[in-house]
Amino acid sequence: MSDFIFTSESVTEGHPDKICDQISDAVLDALLTEDPDSRVACETVVNTGLCLLTGEITSKAKIDYIKLVRNVIKTIGYESSRAGGFDANSCAVLVALDEQSPDISQGVDEADDINDDLENNTGAGDQGIMFGYACDETPEMMPLPISLAHRLARQLAKVRHEKVLDYLLPDGKTQVSIDYKAGAPISINTILISTQHIAEIDGITNEEEIRKRIKEDLWTNVVLPATEDLSIKPTYNGTRFLVNPTGKFVVGGPQGDAGLTGRKIIVDTYGGYARHGGGAFSGKDPTKVDRSAAYAARYVAKSIIKSKLAKKAEVQLSYAIGVAKPISILVETFGTSTISESNLTNLIKNNFDLRPEAIIKEFDLRNLPKRMGGEFFRKTASYGHFGRNDLNLPWENVDQKAKQLIDASKEFL
Repeated sequence: MSDFIFTSESVTEGHPDKICDQISDAVLDALLTEDPDSRVACETVVNTGLCLLTGEITSKAKIDYIKLVRNVIKTIGYESSRAGGFDANSCAVLVALDEQSPDISQGVDEADDINDDLENNTGAGDQGIMFGYACDETPEMMPLPISLAHRLARQLAKVRHEKVLDYLLPDGKTQVSIDYKAGAPISINTILISTQHIAEIDGITNEEEIRKRIKEDLWTNVVLPATEDLSIKPTYNGTRFLVNPTGKFVVGGPQGDAGLTGRKIIVDTYGGYARHGGGAFSGKDPTKVDRSAAYAARYVAKSIIKSKLAKKAEVQLSYAIGVAKPISILVETFGTSTISESNLTNLIKNNFDLRPEAIIKEFDLRNLPKRMGGEFFRKTASYGHFGRNDLNLPWENVDQKAKQLIDASKEFL
């Protein structure tokens, strides 16, 4: 299928599930800042007036979890009379955290295949499959639908925080449909934005008039700024533009819908354009390959695209709990590679160390929160973990690896 429409969505930081992802990653940041060897699997639940922390944590760090949670919620924007049933200052915060199972800890501390040559060998924190993807559709080597959906969501949050549109509230979603011809994006078919807002805007109370006002404001202050540097741009008459299709969006956030960590895994990755292994990222320390190996798989895929060995690349890794080396490595280039996929697989095996401890060291994952002033993983918890030009993410910095692959691939060309 070469001609098609593909759609991806994003959500703002005020979406209930994203609140949970940010809180779980704020907990991770705080623990790793004080104790880089912390083992963390933190889950968060929010509902009207309630936030629950649960999961397993083993750490020497001493954290005021309640203060931390309230600060995250306040920073997002849920505070005072505009909080809509979920106020950082008054919501109940319950903490129900246990220590990590010693059976899991044993396999992570000392890998089953410990006879290999990696110092301080670490086994995978769980079994599972992880996918990484990259393509040449955008400068950040991400699919255009998810890239544009994130751009719109970030701009929507920006105009709210800066009070450019002071009637906006924290919850929101974006969705973008892109027309493809011969497998390449050619135009923006539809943009959908659903954004929470106050009930009355500058004296306007009529539902249809409010929606019309919001639509005009979003086109000027969100859509145009978010797309001004793109070669493919929306047009007011040519692009279908939908805003709050139900008519209004006043009740939102945790008051409108319960939230849970790890429930926006497609938003976090490639918008459905590539496969997903099923594991969430937020609240998990670097020994959890759901997170670290997914970052490594993106690193490999992006290196392949940067080196121009393919136009699209999807990399699958699989792991067994307590075993360091990947069980399998698979690369798919959808017929776009300049060398065979078997040769690409050999290049990956020879040029990337994909054992958990090697990944952790390559990206310095244990120390990044402290190096970044106590906040790193939380910043990845909204607007995607990949293709982020606004964050200095080590798995996105592939220039040196690409040069290495170019040199190593010459024997196959």
